[in-house]
Amino acid sequence: MEFESILLPGIDARRPMVIAGPCSAETEEQVMNTAKELASKGVKLFRGGIWKPRTKPGGFEGVGTEGLKWLKRVKKETGMYVITEVATAMHVYECLKARIDVVWIGARTTANPFAVQEIADALKGTDIPVLVKNPVNPDL
Repeated sequence: MEFESILLPGIDARRPMVIAGPCSAETEEQVMNTAKELASKGVKLFRGGIWKPRTKPGGFEGVGTEGLKWLKRVKKETGMYVITEVATAMHVYECLKARIDVVWIGARTTANPFAVQEIADALKGTDIPVLVKNPVNPDL
């Protein structure tokens, strides 16, 4: 597997990249207020977790596809790149349809090789950057 720098227009690959935003995007108001504040500070990459894989069943699992509308609004109104976590092929397809700029695979998902393969298959033929967050096994 080869890794390469994320080259997004307007992002200087020679400088540290700041990715910021709510771990759990819970309301449109929260997302927009956070995005506008971050944009005013020069942050160019906005992350918002809309699907929240949990260790323990029964917890809040995110707002789901409804949150994609909020991320699209962030992109339109602030010019920031938008990023979210994907845990299934369906998440990937929804993100691609919504024109999300970057996706990430979280630690819990990296522990399941079947899920990782499903996501990889869904991403095949696309050029969307994929981040891997805190993998349980770094040899993904």
